[in-house]
Formats: sequence, C-alpha cells, structure tokens
Amino acid sequence: MLEEKRKRVLELTEILEKANYEYYVLANPTLTDQEFDKYMRELENIEKEYPELASPSSPTKRVGGEVIEKFEKIRHSIPMLSLPDVFNEDEIRDFDERIKKAGYNPQYVCELKIDGLSGSFHYEDGVLVTGATRGDGVVGENITHNVKTIRSLPLKLKEKINIEVRGEIYMPRKVLAKLNQERSELNLPLFQNCRNAAAGSIRQLDSKIAAGRGLDTWIYHLPNPVDYGIKTQWESLEFMKKLGFKINPANRLVNNIDEILDFIDEYRNKRDTLSYDIDGVVIKVNDLKMQQELGYTSKFPRWAIAYKFPALEVLTKLTDIIFTVGRTGRITPNAVLEPVIVMGSTISRATLHNEDYVLEKGLKIGDIVSIRKAGDVIPEVVEPKLERRTGNEKDFVMITNCPICGSVLGKKPGQVDHYCLNPHCPARHIEGLIHFCSRKAMNIDGLGEKIIEDFFNLGYIKSIIDIYHLDVHKKDLQELEGYGRKSIENLLEAIENSKKNSLERLLFGLGINGIGDKTALVLAKKFKTLDNLMAQSEEDLKALKDIGPILAKNIYTFFQNVDNLELINSLVMLGVNTVYLGEGEKYSELITDKRFVVTGTISFMGRDEIEALIESYGGHPSSSVSSKTDVVIVGDKPGSKADKAKELNIEIWDEEKLSDVLKNLGELN
Repeated sequence: MLEEKRKRVLELTEILEKANYEYYVLANPTLTDQEFDKYMRELENIEKEYPELASPSSPTKRVGGEVIEKFEKIRHSIPMLSLPDVFNEDEIRDFDERIKKAGYNPQYVCELKIDGLSGSFHYEDGVLVTGATRGDGVVGENITHNVKTIRSLPLKLKEKINIEVRGEIYMPRKVLAKLNQERSELNLPLFQNCRNAAAGSIRQLDSKIAAGRGLDTWIYHLPNPVDYGIKTQWESLEFMKKLGFKINPANRLVNNIDEILDFIDEYRNKRDTLSYDIDGVVIKVNDLKMQQELGYTSKFPRWAIAYKFPALEVLTKLTDIIFTVGRTGRITPNAVLEPVIVMGSTISRATLHNEDYVLEKGLKIGDIVSIRKAGDVIPEVVEPKLERRTGNEKDFVMITNCPICGSVLGKKPGQVDHYCLNPHCPARHIEGLIHFCSRKAMNIDGLGEKIIEDFFNLGYIKSIIDIYHLDVHKKDLQELEGYGRKSIENLLEAIENSKKNSLERLLFGLGINGIGDKTALVLAKKFKTLDNLMAQSEEDLKALKDIGPILAKNIYTFFQNVDNLELINSLVMLGVNTVYLGEGEKYSELITDKRFVVTGTISFMGRDEIEALIESYGGHPSSSVSSKTDVVIVGDKPGSKADKAKELNIEIWDEEKLSDVLKNLGELN
C-alpha cells in the first residue's frame, strides 16, 4: 500500500508542478481550476495519512509559481501567503468554530475574491516605486513598468508616506470583449478569460502593450497595518481608500457566520451582473490583534479563508462503471469518478441510469468527462471530452448476470431497464434495512432509501449490525455523492443516538410480521423490557387485548428464530437500548419529525436555544433551506433563506408565531 501511495504522490507532484508552471510562468493553463483543486486535495490527503511521503518540495508546501527569468526578481519583505480554499458551508462553519474554540467571538470582513493576478505595490514618500507579482510568495517579478500603466493605481498618494499595499490586477469584462473582437478581426488567438488576459498583459516586456489592455486593480491588503496605528482589517481598508487606492465597495463588515453566508448567497446571485470576474469570497477576522494571536501555518494564515464558488460543471476521469441492484431488482450502471468538487460537494460516483443512457452519451472507461449537479442536487455525467482521449479507453459492456446473486438478467416489457428476476436475491434485503432506519422505527436521519441502496451495493451495509459499524468506513463514505466530513459525522452521530431510542422503536424496526408502530408501543408499555417480551409464550401473547392469534404466533415465532436471537444479542452488545423509556419524550404535531431552518435574529431567544428545543421535541434543525424543509423560522434580517422559503412555498414562522407555539407548549412564559 505504501509503495502504491508513493507512486501516486510522484504522479500528483508531476501533474501539479506542470500545472503551476503553465499557470504562473506561461499564463496558459491546460488544467481547469477544478481539476487543479481536485489533485491538490488528493495530494494533501495522502500526505496527511502518510507524513513520511511529504517532501519539503511538495506542491502542497508552495504558495505560488516559478519566477520567469526575463523579469528582475524582487524579494517580498513580508511573504505573500495565499489563503486556504474552502468549498462548502460546512467548511466555513468549521473555520468559525475553530476560532471560537480558541476563545474568540470575532467580527469578520467579507471581500469579493477577484479573479485576476495578485500584486504588491511599494510607495516611498507617497510615490509608486515598484510593483511586483506574488511569484512563489517570497520572490516575485518586477512589473513596475507595466503597473504604472494601470489607471486606477495611483502614481502619487494623497500623503507622503512609505507604504506597501497588495491587491488584485484584473481585466474588466467589457475590455476582454473589445480585445477579443479586435483580435478576431486580425485572426489572432482569442483570450480564454479575463484572468488569463490580465496575467499575460502584465508580463509584457513592452509597457505600451500593457497600456492598451485596460487593466484595473482592487486593493485589499496592508501587510503591516500596526505600523500605522490601525487595529482592524476594516480600518486598514478605509485607511488605504483615503490614500487614494481603489477599494471594492462590496466589502462588508459582518458580525456572525449567518451574515457571512448571506453575503455569499447575495454575491453568488449578483456574480453575473458585475463588471469583473469573481470566483468566491474571502473571509477575514477583522481584529488585527486577534489575527496575530491566531497566527499562521507554514503556508496559510489561520485567520482567513477563501470560499470558492461551486463550479457548475467540472472535469474528472471516469475510472470505471459498476453495477448496483435496487430493492426491486433493477440494475443501474454507476460512474466511478476520480473525486472532484462540484458545487461544494465531493463527487466520486454518479448514476448512469441504464444501458441506453451510457451508449447515447458515448461513454468509455478512462474518459475525461464533464460533471454537473442536475437541479443543483444529483451528480450527472454530461459528456465525454473526446479531444482528451488517448486511445487507452475501454468500451462500455452491459452485464448479463446479477452482480449480487449471479442470476441471468431480464427486461420487463416496454422498459429499457435490466432486472434481476431472482425473488430470493440478497439485494432484496435492502427493504428491511430501509424499514429499520425509517422515522417511526430507529429514526436514523441520513440513512434514507437511496443511501441505503448505495451502501448495500458498495458492501458497507449488508445487515442491521453493519449500520452500527459504519464508522469503520468513515473515510471512504466522505467521498460518496456529495458527502463531506460534516455530513458523515452527522450521520454517525444519528446512528449513535438511535441506540438511546425507547423499546417500541426497536420492536417496530425489527420488522416482525404484522407489528406496526402502534402495536409495538402497546407491547413496550405492557412488558417494559425486551427480555420480558421474549419470555412470553404464544398463549400469553394471545391473551393480550390488542394481540390476536396471528400476531401472537408471529411474535413468538420471531423470538424463537436463532438468527433473530443472534441479531438481538449483537444489538445489545453494541449498546442498543431494549427498555421502554415511558412517556418522557416530548411531542408536538407542529415540531416532531419536521425539519426546521432558523434564520435572522430572534429577539427573545438565541438560535442555539431554539434549535435545542426543536430537537427536544423530535424535530430536526438544519442550516440550509431545501425542498425537504418543513418550516423556516424568520427573525430580524433573515437574508436569502427567507426568500428561498417563499420561492419553495415552505411554511414560515415569524417571531409572533414562534412565541405562540412555545407558549402553548409551556416552554415560554
């Protein structure tokens, strides 16, 4: 295994170094951002698991790229570090939680992440003397002759001051459109995008060429603010603005994580209306003393992150096509993909539906394919990139036998799907697993029908006992169809919490023939413990008011079965409760088993307190609004979540409604 990982490290290093050279030196990348991020994350994960494979010269230790020799080199007095990228809400919340666990309650500054080229600009006595690229973070390229042509960058400040500022050099969209029109008329190659055009323009030896490219800047960083008596990032932005620098008006000072998420939502929607390209949002702790105390890693500051907007469509490799069996016997081809981030989720598999779908797409194993999320939810393979084929790809061949039991497959009249026709195929066990995890049974949130089918086919869950051993597969599960670390942790927590359920839930979940949730409750109340119930004879059970002879026989027979007894003993060993817990569980038809999102500020109660109350009544708090949300509780300054609730026609509770509900439940005076 170690040698296999060592080989992969060498492969990834070669890919990333080549990509860095093409991007930073040639300004002509062949990898997309998403492909680069995917390979970088894979290398980071391997080095974390096998520290002995982490080389001091690994791409994960480097901040930028190589300095090209045709420019004079400039050493940065303070290194130009890059920021750690995050890709979803969970990772943003993790960042906030880490800072709070360190004992802080910070304000943050949200800034748009401009899609351009980082630059450093030095002034002496208020006059621009040098401009430099980031380079490798320690040594950059002297581009002074070109930055002087950028009209938004002052040649002389409003004060005679010695200062270094940093910002982003970019090309406005309308400038790119005009340049490409001119280049098209001259039969010259067109610029791919604003960022590549800006990078190529700023590296021109002839400043006349750069002057004609219409470059622009946003200034966002003061490396040594304390020297000027500044105490916050927000003050440093205002200070640089007064000196004459162009500061982005979209920057915002926010007070908490929800305001960060609202800012991100706002500019995700506004992104296409801006006159320049952005690819995310930068989030910084505002207080400079706090920044200093939080410190740095070898590569990144601990007080800032860069959230990257989810890519709508990304490229990755189709490494295999595997087949799964549903609870009805339907056979589904599935794409096995090199893990890639799509709209904030890591995707390693996607359904290919049926044989006709694969053939119509013309997919081959080994293809580079484009991936997107259909309806922003389900991973979808869009198409193979024919121009990326090497000739080593393998044709798709539909299987003829069930991958679970080996039976010959068949088709139903008028359908394109293949089915396993064996009624005793082990895949049919999926139904019992789905029932065990359902809301009225063990209520394991996150183990729905589709997920259980997937886990069964992948071999993670073959029996009820396997559910309680899912933690063994934690790392592998994080790469399945959008599951991140937080999602898996939540799932494992839900599984652990299910051990504390009252006896009636377990009785219903075991799937005893004819025993519904109400009968399970009758039995739990009557016998109090599972041992007491198992000790009853068939005649004793028949004598019960709500149990007839057929149910009595089913119950008695179930507990005489050796396999069932082995299952129960295993559950007891795992710590699953087998005792009736009484009437202590709170219930409200307005809350129990419903999904809630709280947004905005509630004047009479904190968000954590509201969510705790929801959980105490068997409700499910969530951080994002979706079609599965039942109620959105809206306070002051709710942001985009309230708008989404209206769009999806989800029930909304304002403060007055929430207050009335809690008063009626006796939770509020």
